[in-house]
Amino acid sequence: METREVLFEYVLRLGDNALILGQRLCELLGWAPELEEEMALANIALDYIGQARMFLSYAGEIEGKGRDEDQLAYTRDVLDFRCALMVQQPNGDFAHTMARLFLMSAFNEQLYGWLVRSKDQRLAEIAEKALKEVRYHVRHSGEWVIRLGDGTEESHRRMQRAIEDLWLYTGELFTPDEVDQAMAAEGIGPDLAALKPAWQQKVEAVLREATLERPADGWMPTGGKDGRMHSEHLGHILSELQFLQRAYPGLRW
Repeated sequence: METREVLFEYVLRLGDNALILGQRLCELLGWAPELEEEMALANIALDYIGQARMFLSYAGEIEGKGRDEDQLAYTRDVLDFRCALMVQQPNGDFAHTMARLFLMSAFNEQLYGWLVRSKDQRLAEIAEKALKEVRYHVRHSGEWVIRLGDGTEESHRRMQRAIEDLWLYTGELFTPDEVDQAMAAEGIGPDLAALKPAWQQKVEAVLREATLERPADGWMPTGGKDGRMHSEHLGHILSELQFLQRAYPGLRW
């Protein structure tokens, strides 16, 4: 692929990760365990939707085919999405929701922290704004991991199970493919493997305080971020996210 095409694919991944994670959190409105937490999750969801708009808007400009952020979000088919398997996973119980948010936000904190130095000025500007939000997401979700992990016997059991269930999808976040390698070579994106030690240190510190065991590394699936192998959950997410545009093409508020 040409450099412009690679950059489009790379920025699309950033936008799709934020979009799908934001959509997952939107599904919890009305279902949070307490009113204050419902407001917090709604604001975090809006943060990720806002990040998605910035990334997808830039991706549309790079592509140069007249597609804006709305068209990229609402009119692409499931096979055209480029989001990590982690963000596609169902909310599950509250422990699963917070574990997924923590693991993914801790990754984004490292990713955006690197991207503020990207040679792509537009990406650096988006990352600088998003980093401030993500640092709060890490702190908020991390506090819940600790609160539940070091809480009752039942809350500990549920959080341990959530971490074990989701750990399987952490490998893809740090496994570079040709797009990641090309962006790293251009100084636009990071060496993903180099981000892992700081992420791991942060995650393990929270798990220790939460009295949780870190799952062992083993085989971990990939294929979400390059569109080769999405989970069965993504199609269901998009059926809700894209309903209005599918039913009424071109509809605008």
